[in-house]
Amino acid sequence: MKQLTQQQINQLMMMHQKGQYKQAIDEANNLIKHFPNELMLFNILGVCLEQEGEFEKAANAYRQAIKINPSIPELQFNLGAMLFALNESEKAIPFYKESIRLNPNFTEAYFNLGILFQSQSKFSDAISNYDKALNIQPGFYEAIANIGSIKQLQGDLDMAIELFKKSLHIKEDAKGHYNLAGAYRNQGNLISAIEHYRKALQLGANEAEFYSDLGDALWHDGQIKEAKEFLNMAVKVDPKHPRANYQLAVFLYDNKQFKDAIKYFNESQFEDWQERTLYCHYKLKDFEIFKEKLIPLTKTKNNSPFLATLSTHYAQNFKQLDTYQFCPSPLDYVCHKKIPELKADNFSLVRDLLHDINQADIGLRKQSRLTAGIQSSGNLFKRKEKSFKALKNALVSILENYYLDMKHNQCEFIRSFPKKIEFSSSWFVKMQNGGHLNSHIHEDGWISGAVYLSIPSQKQLSNEGAIELSTDGDEYPRLHKEFPKKTILPEVGDVIFFPSSVFHRTIPFKSNEERICIAFDLKPEEY
Repeated sequence: MKQLTQQQINQLMMMHQKGQYKQAIDEANNLIKHFPNELMLFNILGVCLEQEGEFEKAANAYRQAIKINPSIPELQFNLGAMLFALNESEKAIPFYKESIRLNPNFTEAYFNLGILFQSQSKFSDAISNYDKALNIQPGFYEAIANIGSIKQLQGDLDMAIELFKKSLHIKEDAKGHYNLAGAYRNQGNLISAIEHYRKALQLGANEAEFYSDLGDALWHDGQIKEAKEFLNMAVKVDPKHPRANYQLAVFLYDNKQFKDAIKYFNESQFEDWQERTLYCHYKLKDFEIFKEKLIPLTKTKNNSPFLATLSTHYAQNFKQLDTYQFCPSPLDYVCHKKIPELKADNFSLVRDLLHDINQADIGLRKQSRLTAGIQSSGNLFKRKEKSFKALKNALVSILENYYLDMKHNQCEFIRSFPKKIEFSSSWFVKMQNGGHLNSHIHEDGWISGAVYLSIPSQKQLSNEGAIELSTDGDEYPRLHKEFPKKTILPEVGDVIFFPSSVFHRTIPFKSNEERICIAFDLKPEEY
């Protein structure tokens, strides 16, 4: 019987090493016709198909190899990897586990299982497998970094930063600095974030998101000119990159370059690009184009507070019926409550919060709408200070009770109310004499609000320092002034929150006292 020769195997291996994958695939398929039971042929075929992105065919090749000899752990691992690449995670798990049973020291199999469980948000299972990989190979820096990423997702930013630094100590690479920059950014440390984004690029990373995230961080640090350079560089590196196009568009949008922003939003087709494009057309007074794009979007996208803002303003502006019933009469959904935990023990928690705001190492960001004031960066409710954790827990209770009171309403705002209260962002705002925040909405929120820690008591007018809520604002083009509004003057220990579709602004105050609040957003996980 004719046998496969070593020369034929070597020839296939040489094609693979030279990157001649298509030739190797053709030759392997040809040889398989004559040698249908040669495991080596199916393995080489699978590897080359994998390199060509033919994951389904590669998986079939590995299946054939496993039929010939199921006791080779690498084959089980390869098939698991292909199934994971095909988004068939549950089918991949038994093959990874079988490769580990055959080789209990198969480090890469533990690591890949960790990645799989991490992709399913099964974080304890993921960490368990990363730890097993590290027990075998303590210097496995990618596993350390992945545990850091999980800790970051869980809000343990200090631990995430420690792990990212540990990973970088073992091997300094661009991705490691990028991860560390992201953790610092979430912590509110823009200066350190920018430093590590720069290091990632200095190490030769030519990734669009590296340029884009650096540009975004520079923008929020007030370095506008350099920010624009890096945001443009991101799109130059990868003209089709959705998030890079989106971040550049948001920058242009915020700087009132609406025509240019439309171009990049359309290119991105990322997240709320359609609403933001509508916004640009509305600001440009392209009312016919706006209406043409608005109508079909309101029929297909029923869960967008930003779209509700635009639709409501347009309807009230032109005195028409608002057909987008996301949250009819949104000012009726405004909530003004006193937080018992803040008023307890003679406002001791308020004092703790003010102490941490003034003493903790919290970065600042530039806010173009804010006059005579400062705003923090990062998410306060993900920080380690006990005061922020206590306030977060108090707010969760109030928001859960708010839903119970409102759940009889059948609008989408209540139907899709977050099942689990998770704050997507939280930050402090401190204002001094003359301070105010111009009218705006939080485009990526569901509920927005603020907790008040210090309110000026010396006023020339009774409503100084109050919050004004309305369906009109942000210099939207206005054909009349007949828009509903509500003004609330909060006290220390109060919380005011409302649908994120509602415009809100701070009425300027004249006083040598400070006005200090902690603002927040939350939104459904699936939104």
